[in-house]
Amino acid sequence: MNSNGHAITRSHPTGTSDGFVRWLGWIATVTSVLMFVSYIDQIQLNLSGQKGSIIQPLATVVNCGRWTTYGALRRDWPVSFANAPGILLGALALISAL
Repeated sequence: MNSNGHAITRSHPTGTSDGFVRWLGWIATVTSVLMFVSYIDQIQLNLSGQKGSIIQPLATVVNCGRWTTYGALRRDWPVSFANAPGILLGALALISAL
């Protein structure tokens, strides 16, 4: 807030405002979660006997674990929330593929 009580918006190098960047972060979070939800189909196939590879779910668990931790440490909640489902669903896909 400035001395007149108005919110100060920062401009990013691309000329976008903080509000737009925050909104974009949450939209990206939703699309990321939807991407990880697609693991449910692979988990169902694994459980029905059509086992998939363990490489992609393992990479997902490791990658999402790191990004979730990074986001939490930086208090960048869209990053953390976008990657947290990847840990759970990737682990379920990995375990069910064994």
